Amino acid sequence: MRDRPYNVLFLCTGNSARSVIGEVLLNHWGKGRFRAYSAGSQPKGAVNPLTLKLLQAMKLPTEGLRSKSWNEFARPDAPRMDFVFTVCDQAAAETCPVWPGQPITAHWGVPDPAAAEGTDAEKMAAFRDAFRRLDTRIKLFLALPFEKLDRLALQREARRIGGTRAPEDAAS
Repeated sequence: MRDRPYNVLFLCTGNSARSVIGEVLLNHWGKGRFRAYSAGSQPKGAVNPLTLKLLQAMKLPTEGLRSKSWNEFARPDAPRMDFVFTVCDQAAAETCPVWPGQPITAHWGVPDPAAAEGTDAEKMAAFRDAFRRLDTRIKLFLALPFEKLDRLALQREARRIGGTRAPEDAAS
């Protein structure tokens, strides 16, 4: 039995939508076994209002959420990460800080809902799509038998999950 929760960092460029949704979902579904954080390489400075609206509609906590730099998690006094997941292609291509402890990394790319154009309903649909994709991947991640997998197997499984599509996507 682990003496502490697994720490997971979700990274994106702006840290206003996808990475924040990942943080909230993993903290919700992880039920104390995991502690999720989010950050960005170029944080927007505020969480996207549609992110907050969607999370509130899903009855998930939004208190204390903020857009922050990944530099906060590269400092010596930062929580030691066990996993780091990039959720946008731009952040995946950037040179990340060196994370203490050599966490397991994977790319879980999700289209940017903040870039969606159109009506308010179309924009919110993009946020719901990002939510669904992340929710599916997080549930698959949580179902892994962590105590039975070695580091290499966990790395492989985390990366495999990154290629997983939400059930609604698989039909298209």
